[in-house]
Amino acid sequence: MEAGIKRLLKEGKHPKFIYVVPDFQNPSGITMSLEKRLALLALGKKHRIPIVEDSPYRDLRYKGERIPSIYSLDKNQGNVVGLYTFSKLLCPGLRVGFNIGPPKVIDKFHFIKSANILNTPKLNQDICTTFLREYDLDAHFRKARRYYSEKLSFFLEAMENNFPESLGVKWTRPEGGLFLWITTPEEIDTNELFYRAIKEKVAFVPGEVFYPEGARRHNTMRINFSYPTKEQILKGVERLARAVKDFRTSKKP
Repeated sequence: MEAGIKRLLKEGKHPKFIYVVPDFQNPSGITMSLEKRLALLALGKKHRIPIVEDSPYRDLRYKGERIPSIYSLDKNQGNVVGLYTFSKLLCPGLRVGFNIGPPKVIDKFHFIKSANILNTPKLNQDICTTFLREYDLDAHFRKARRYYSEKLSFFLEAMENNFPESLGVKWTRPEGGLFLWITTPEEIDTNELFYRAIKEKVAFVPGEVFYPEGARRHNTMRINFSYPTKEQILKGVERLARAVKDFRTSKKP
């Protein structure tokens, strides 16, 4: 990253900010280590580039040690803006978010928001206000973590049972969040596999859409486990495995 920043600076381009999702990142589900967070913060300070830390999944940790946010590591020095949302904690359709950071920056956010859409619907804000005032947030988070944790464990077990090593398929094992990242053998193009999977009545997001221009990989996919039931998860994984096997068979010379 620093090499890329130096290249841009040499070209007379100063990056506006560094955007990162350090906790259970979408689409991969991976979490940035404390060492990397500190290194990233130091890099931003060194080159005077603010960091935008997007944390929609941070409270959905099911196991492992909670790692300090980059915002907290900055100790209110004004180098980090934190983004948060009720979409993953309460209800996706609400589309109510909030942020923390230097007052001057947050004021600018307010002006930009007002200029674009005036205001988030008051009804949505009132729902979130009532949620914060009347519900036990700790109990709510415990319930959500327990609910999603069971699904994640079930999903990982289903993957182990349906994808033998001979298939060459690998996947992340996140400690929280809502997604798994699956990598297939190089000969499989998941854009093509997608249509084979649809015939099996199962879907995923081809990984290519998550890569920046010039760095795309064709053999990856994102899987979500939060919405389907355990029965649907099992059927979905079985169908995906069948689609992968059929695809590989069809590509053999």
